[in-house]
Amino acid sequence: MALETELYELLGIAPDASEAEIKKAYRRKAMEHHPDKNINDPEAAVKFQEIGAAYEILSDSQTRHIYDTHGMEGLSGKGSSATGLDEIFEQFFGGGAGPSFAFNFGHGPKRRKGEDTIVPYDVTLEDLYNGKSVRLNMEKEVPCSTCKGSGAKGAAKPKTCFNCSGKGWTFVQTQIAPNQLGTSRAPCRECKGTGELLKDKDRCKKCKGSKTVKDKVRQEIFVEKGMTDRQRIVLAGAGDQEEPDVPAGDVIIQLKAKPHEAFERSGNDLLTRVKITLSEALTGFSRILVTHLDGRGVRVSSPRNKIIKPDETIILRGEGMPIHKHPDEKGDLYVVLALEMPSDSWLDAVDKQALASLLPPKKQDIEPLPNQVDDAAFEEVDLAEVRSHSYAAGPNFFDQGFPHQFGEGNEDDWLDDDDDDEYGDNNAECQHQ
Repeated sequence: MALETELYELLGIAPDASEAEIKKAYRRKAMEHHPDKNINDPEAAVKFQEIGAAYEILSDSQTRHIYDTHGMEGLSGKGSSATGLDEIFEQFFGGGAGPSFAFNFGHGPKRRKGEDTIVPYDVTLEDLYNGKSVRLNMEKEVPCSTCKGSGAKGAAKPKTCFNCSGKGWTFVQTQIAPNQLGTSRAPCRECKGTGELLKDKDRCKKCKGSKTVKDKVRQEIFVEKGMTDRQRIVLAGAGDQEEPDVPAGDVIIQLKAKPHEAFERSGNDLLTRVKITLSEALTGFSRILVTHLDGRGVRVSSPRNKIIKPDETIILRGEGMPIHKHPDEKGDLYVVLALEMPSDSWLDAVDKQALASLLPPKKQDIEPLPNQVDDAAFEEVDLAEVRSHSYAAGPNFFDQGFPHQFGEGNEDDWLDDDDDDEYGDNNAECQHQ
């Protein structure tokens, strides 16, 4: 005997009807209630939708068996051990091939746990290099301790919801086409889909009948060495428990790295820019070139008889970021050596003739001389301002000699890869931190 008979009643047949009888009844009922034949009856469109959805379920032996055994709740996945129900619903009502009847079954599948809470947390590049332990003050929903999550005061019992008659759902009509209405089942607005209501005088004084209350908790998180921007730290079960019988969700701490004024990160490598003087470029240097993210000074000596060219780049092996989960291993540090020219006041204080005799000779006019030579005024300009103007030249006109430090573009070019890897990607493309 079928647990529920509502769908059979919609088609006007008995629960033990044969497949042929189901098909025949559907055709008869669909023709009787077709909206085109009942233009002046808005209820006909609703009935037509219900009949179509009932036929979709009863005409398939698998869904019919589930309905007969577990009722509507079995088809929605609640209280049933049958497998593949989500696939069945997707096939019949998920918008695939064939007719779609906009027929929703009220209670959705029972959630295995509460909603996850994503909490952004700002970190510095120093935090990601050295690691960090943080205590966070948070709020979470927990079952009310006074009523033990029932929402009721003392021995009070909830009553059947008057709006949905205890079903937990009501019909909602929407216009799906001109002169055509569709119907669907939606959670009852009065009882929030529970099918039960408490009188005001019977509600728990602490939770006001909501069954849960806000509780303040302290959570400790560990930012591990080598973690990356947008990497997630999952605190299992630390989220809201919105219903007493549903496990709490997770709290997901999503790291957000602040830009650093001295270092730029690319995967496990770092890049920085250091200014050296003209004297150091010509005669060499041996000094602390970099103050690292852990406060260490890194001393570097240039090779003898080596002239450093402007913006020449050197690599310091093993001085990059710690590799996540392998903090004893590190990437590399790239150092761009920018040439710092002397000031005008320094030039005024030296013997220019003596200086000229020490430096390489100046360049002469090109040979052969052009037929016409004009004099032009020497005028300084900021290239960044020049770049901001629009020119008819190609888009790469100013690119040569002015590369971005670790890759091209800016932060707006990056795509969010959070869904690809919950724990980040240490080999990600360059990103500012």
